[in-house]
Amino acid sequence: MTTLLTDVHRHFAAYFKAGILEPYLFYLSKSMSDGHICISVQNMPEEVLREIYPGFKQDIHALKSHPLVSDGTTYTPFVLDHGKLYLQRYYHYEKKIIEKISTLIHYESEHIEERKKSLIQHKLLIDNLFPNEMPNLTNWPKVAALSAMLHQFSIITGGPGTGKTTTVAKILSLLFALQPDLRVALAAPTGKAANRMAESLKNANFPDVVVRDIIAQLTPSTIHRLLGSKRDSIYFKHDKGNPLPFDLVIIDESSMIDIALFSKLLDAIHPATKIIFLGDKDQLASVEAGSLFGDLCMAQGNINNFSADRIQFFNQFSEHHIIPTDNQEAHTHLLFEHVIELQYSHRFSSEGGIGKLSKAIIQSHTDDISSFFAGTDEQVKIDATYSEAIFKKFVQGYQAYIQEPDLQQAFKKLNTLRILCAVREGDEGVIHVNEQVEKLLQSMGLIKKDAEFYENRPIIITKNNYELGLYNGDIGIVRRDTDGKTRVWFEQSEGQLIKVLPASINTAETVFAMTIHKSQGSEFNEVLVILPKQESMALLTRELLYTGVTRAKNQVTIQGTHVGILHCTSQRVQRGSGIIDRLSSNIHPEDTFHNPLKVD
Repeated sequence: MTTLLTDVHRHFAAYFKAGILEPYLFYLSKSMSDGHICISVQNMPEEVLREIYPGFKQDIHALKSHPLVSDGTTYTPFVLDHGKLYLQRYYHYEKKIIEKISTLIHYESEHIEERKKSLIQHKLLIDNLFPNEMPNLTNWPKVAALSAMLHQFSIITGGPGTGKTTTVAKILSLLFALQPDLRVALAAPTGKAANRMAESLKNANFPDVVVRDIIAQLTPSTIHRLLGSKRDSIYFKHDKGNPLPFDLVIIDESSMIDIALFSKLLDAIHPATKIIFLGDKDQLASVEAGSLFGDLCMAQGNINNFSADRIQFFNQFSEHHIIPTDNQEAHTHLLFEHVIELQYSHRFSSEGGIGKLSKAIIQSHTDDISSFFAGTDEQVKIDATYSEAIFKKFVQGYQAYIQEPDLQQAFKKLNTLRILCAVREGDEGVIHVNEQVEKLLQSMGLIKKDAEFYENRPIIITKNNYELGLYNGDIGIVRRDTDGKTRVWFEQSEGQLIKVLPASINTAETVFAMTIHKSQGSEFNEVLVILPKQESMALLTRELLYTGVTRAKNQVTIQGTHVGILHCTSQRVQRGSGIIDRLSSNIHPEDTFHNPLKVD
């Protein structure tokens, strides 16, 4: 397999007949397959490349002067910018993202003072929406809401249970109270994440009945549905020339968005439209190229720092100073004050259980992680022996949905538990694990695997199907209709069920077990995380393990050796990107009000 991939990258490099450029293109192709947007030419692995290209030696001058390479101002297949080599398409995705963010922030700079006055006039409403439940701690949801009201471009990040969706519900309450005819769109990268967003908003507590009814009419969709997918095309109906017709766009699970979709989404946002991105910066990045959300969150270095003027404004909305003065900072970064991190989890305690473990994983606190190996925690179990009995007991949990006659209830019961695998191949991979689950359930008499689409088979769509209205990540259950014919049923974001002929589905997999990547945007009461026994795999990272563990609300079991778990937490996802450098070179538009960046 490794040889085959190496050959693919060599063929890509050789295709351009570019001579001295060939080793660079090989390394660029290989890096892009690992999710990088670009490569740093200063950090090329020369010794490794010499094994493939004998005599290779760095020559930056020759690279810069090559006819297939430019600085981005002219059209060439490759772009060299600030020491980073890009495929031309990815360079322009990055460029357009930064330019659009700059345009949005420039637009808001003309309106911030009037927005401040409006918020002060509605102080009572804001205080009712955001009571100071913890008077000695900063009310970060209130800060995030006030910031989002002031800005065109906002990021709200935070771990599980920190209140991202609740904060959005309150932002919507406030906005609809001020503007009842507000046009709002809600979206997420996958159908499952959109469904979860809809469910969270439905369960939110809205003090105003009218506002609650308005929000109840909002139906989150996938980003692809929102933009309007075109059949057999990489383009969408909504773009710069035909922007989305909304006053506010809110995107959940933003860490899952790759660079291409991120660029096209922002391209379809009119400067007068607010956009709010929600997500967990510590989760895995997208399966495709880029780690845009994480890069944007971390671009400044420090989050939740503000100017003295902004702190003074925030503190008008509390009897206590909701922002301490030590968060004061003078800064000219483009995203300064536009990224807010919610810091207090209402779901998990940092003193024990899933909350303590997830925090220890992302911070690589090996002592705290090792404390779970004793097996005394009620929420977290570590199974270093890969016990068949533990696996079988977990699989028995699928009996509940299989024996539930009501389909809507069956979906709820299916989604209370899931096996999450770190890899696809091998004994601990999702393909083999699904086969083992099927064998167990069949031996218990719960399923009969007599056809590809056997009764009660759970499936996950693996590729967008625009004709059927099914999207990557949508989950279905195979059951007979009232006429006795086999159908695959899917639950839509608004709760209703649709049925599809099995013959029309050709891109689906069984989903008793799924990859941790695919589980993003999902949440289960119980989770079994299975790590490969090959402990030194490069893809085993703290972000991967953190994402798997935090899919569980009540209990997580990890099948993995102690060495493998600690190895995971010592590795980080690092994807090549120019986003952070580009953002750092952009001055805040309030300081360059006369010269906003132009969008192509």
